[in-house]
Amino acid sequence: MSDYDYIIVGAGSAGCVLANRLSASGKDKILLVEAGGKDSRFWIKTPIGYGKTFFDKAVNWKFNSVPDKGLNNRELYVPRGKVIGGSSSINAMVYARGAKDDFNDWRDAGNPGWGWDDVKPIFEKIERHVDSNGSVKGHGPLTVSDRQKEYHPLKRFFLAAVKELDFPPSDGSTGLGDEGLGPYLINTRNGLRCSSADAFLRPALERPNLTVLTHAQVTRIIFEDYRAIGIEYIKKGTREIIQARQEILLSAGAIQSPHILQLSGIGPRNLLNKFGIKLIKENNNVGNNLQDHVGINYYYKATEPTLNSVLGTRIGQLIAGLRFLINRTGPLTLSVNQMGGIVRSSKDLPRPDMQLYFNPLSYSTEIAGKRRLTKPDPWPGFILSFNSCRPSSSGSVTIGSNDPLSAPNIDFNYLSTNKDCQDVIAGARLIGRIQNSNAMQALIKSKPIFDPSKETDEAILADFRQRAGSVYHPSCTCRMAPEADGGVVDHHLRVHGIKNLRVIDASAFPNITSANTNAPTIMLAWRAADMILNGEG
Repeated sequence: MSDYDYIIVGAGSAGCVLANRLSASGKDKILLVEAGGKDSRFWIKTPIGYGKTFFDKAVNWKFNSVPDKGLNNRELYVPRGKVIGGSSSINAMVYARGAKDDFNDWRDAGNPGWGWDDVKPIFEKIERHVDSNGSVKGHGPLTVSDRQKEYHPLKRFFLAAVKELDFPPSDGSTGLGDEGLGPYLINTRNGLRCSSADAFLRPALERPNLTVLTHAQVTRIIFEDYRAIGIEYIKKGTREIIQARQEILLSAGAIQSPHILQLSGIGPRNLLNKFGIKLIKENNNVGNNLQDHVGINYYYKATEPTLNSVLGTRIGQLIAGLRFLINRTGPLTLSVNQMGGIVRSSKDLPRPDMQLYFNPLSYSTEIAGKRRLTKPDPWPGFILSFNSCRPSSSGSVTIGSNDPLSAPNIDFNYLSTNKDCQDVIAGARLIGRIQNSNAMQALIKSKPIFDPSKETDEAILADFRQRAGSVYHPSCTCRMAPEADGGVVDHHLRVHGIKNLRVIDASAFPNITSANTNAPTIMLAWRAADMILNGEG
């Protein structure tokens, strides 16, 4: 029975945008299907609560990668949101469009309409900026807050180092497409997290033509003559089928969108044959081209108090908690990713190649690849970290079974190119320069355990292989490009060779953007909604 016009699979960053835009006219019936539950949880609404949801199986898929050859065969933790709002409900809230050239590369990969000049107006439609003085610019549904006045006083050391080393400064606009270092913008509204669900889905929930189905895991897409006609899902152990009159919009994310396609018969022939899955459309690119940012932290003891004294003591936690509950102020309303941006590690480079973070908190006793925001070090500490903006290594997401409830195999294949290895060395040397600035030396109490300014290239790379981990930006597994050039979807986000099926999420990125991926994912979904509403494709 065709009960709905459009079925959206996944209520994450992209799916919430689609649900809002496509239901707005009231003429089409929309079904939004989410494997997780509602987002009405204290630690989701509390901005710094992502330190709690990071390992909470109630809202997090808690995937693990296969042993990664580039990182000493370590298995890496892969958190993904399993809740209304998806990963935008559990991320660190940094809002960054990426670099302008990222999108020109999207266009040049065979995707007209996706260059910087095309997408910049889309970002501007989405955003409602609230600056550090409370002034508002823009009328978009997504609140982008400049909270620099509330950031920890340690920021003055980082900003002084930026000036001393002649890096491009960015006063409150870090993340809007330009190179520069300064305060990070974050997605909060009135002291609470502003997820994609808060910005886009919640205002649409009262519309009678929008239905949201939670705790329903989609197991496959149903086809008839190379045309997507419905979905199968499991809810409370029961399999159900729902059909769509117009389109299926797959927005399950860079891990699960290719997983669902493969389970449905779209993917590499040999892989599907191995698990007895009927081949609908052969495409070896489904699940390939996985890209992610991989980064590392460098830890320092500080000469003055840091967030450790707040989040690491009972009295500090009590005071912070009271401030949050009484008037929605204080460190619980922020991210610990407070300062940073994208810059060039060398002035000779034509474009930014490194993303930096300065966090006024440390948790240096962590297990590699894990973080414990609620258990910082018992001394004043802070972190400098980096990741390469545009890694060239790529991995894959593949089914490991024909059981749709089994997790996929995630192989990041980090550091598999010489370029990426050289980027690690360049990034570490950049951290070393910042660390050794007069401004930062005034903050550093003692020699760090690992000094990237004094170690050999070989030692830097060995340390990175041992300690580095994902920055949690998986993308590109259903690339937007011509099929002959490695594409899974065309520039209208339609799956090659299949009618009435689009993939609309970070998996469709032609290449990873230079910074955090939530903002470009939301932009891509808004642009996709325009295409659907305007009858493009």
